[in-house]
Amino acid sequence: MTTAPPAGPAAPSRALPAPFVPSPTSAPRPQAPPLPPVRKAPLAVSGLLAVALTAYVWSAHGARPGVLLLLGLGLGVALFHSRFGFTSAWRQLIAVGNGTGLRAHALLLGTTATLFALIIGTGTGLFGAQPAPSGGSIGVGLAVGSLLFAIGMQLGGACASGTLFAVGSGQSSVLLTLGGFIVGATFAAWQFDLWKDLPAWEPVVLSDHIGWPGSWAVTIAVLLLVVGVTRRVQARRNPPPLGPVPSARDAAVRAVRGSWPLAVGALVLAVLGAGVLLVSGGAWGVTSAFSLWGSELVGALGGHPENWTWWQQSGNAEMLAGPVLADRTSLTDIGIMIGAAVAAALGGTWALHRGIPWRTAVASVLGGVLMGIGARLAGGCNIGAYLAGIASGSLSGWLWGAVALGGTWIGIRLRPLFGLGNPKPGDGVC
Repeated sequence: MTTAPPAGPAAPSRALPAPFVPSPTSAPRPQAPPLPPVRKAPLAVSGLLAVALTAYVWSAHGARPGVLLLLGLGLGVALFHSRFGFTSAWRQLIAVGNGTGLRAHALLLGTTATLFALIIGTGTGLFGAQPAPSGGSIGVGLAVGSLLFAIGMQLGGACASGTLFAVGSGQSSVLLTLGGFIVGATFAAWQFDLWKDLPAWEPVVLSDHIGWPGSWAVTIAVLLLVVGVTRRVQARRNPPPLGPVPSARDAAVRAVRGSWPLAVGALVLAVLGAGVLLVSGGAWGVTSAFSLWGSELVGALGGHPENWTWWQQSGNAEMLAGPVLADRTSLTDIGIMIGAAVAAALGGTWALHRGIPWRTAVASVLGGVLMGIGARLAGGCNIGAYLAGIASGSLSGWLWGAVALGGTWIGIRLRPLFGLGNPKPGDGVC
């Protein structure tokens, strides 16, 4: 059985071009369960927090940080409603061959690359920002860091962006992942001298060689190849469908409370991510804030992170010296958590998870630590290195993604040691 409808006059997908016919799965995707009632108390708390924090940031630090916080709130809403994940998408592809999630990545990457080419190629920025591409160096740090990150996200249960929106929606086990993430990122900043001189080549950004139109064309061509390969893999392996999430039939209600199609999530995230570039001049990122938060805690406990070589680097010293609520990455990170809390409360799914098995707790913390260290070594995470890198036409983004797929293969083989399951071909959903 496949997800494609049967032949006959009531089978509209037969009229679609081949690339748009749904890829086969072992069974149709189950119907989405009905929406639970709105969680009024979490909605009130998260809504008031969103309004109060936005008002404070706007008045204390100005319009630019205020807009960045609003963009973060929007990112949190979009991430939650679409359940847009990187961890699960790679796991589903490697474990059972379901490439639905990776094709959503391709849509996100292609749309973001298009917007980046328009913004950076024309030098368009707001608040005096000068938009620039994200080009990472290519070397040992990138390879080791992305491998560690991918293993860590399979153990921790979420990627960088996924950790934030899962914490906002009340998933307690992922709060442990976030704690480990902050510890790992802070440790890597503290020990910067140990890895700062690892062999590496200068960044390779396509626009420097073939211009932005050429860079965009190459990026889109490779993404189309990725889509084609995942469709062939899925056709051969005939995997289980994705699991359903609560939703509503009415479009207006679904937009506010229910689940969004992955394609809608990808498009909204691309637009909001481009907004971050317009406002700040840099691409959306996540993990630099974790190093900042951990270092601020070290300073509050009597340490001196300002003496670390990491915080003496160009740009980093200003970040540490300035207020957290003026740091662009901290603002979008905090916004994602609050935005996801609002969305989860409206959707009726906000809940604190209790009784976390000890092996799951260990995996969450360990996964977070590995992701924190990996993100610093690689110069970014699934957002700052993978998404921003590929959208910028940087070779480092493609290499990050390729190594992360290999790390995913390792990670899913380690998950059973911690009592964590993986999708199997005979499952009803993956």
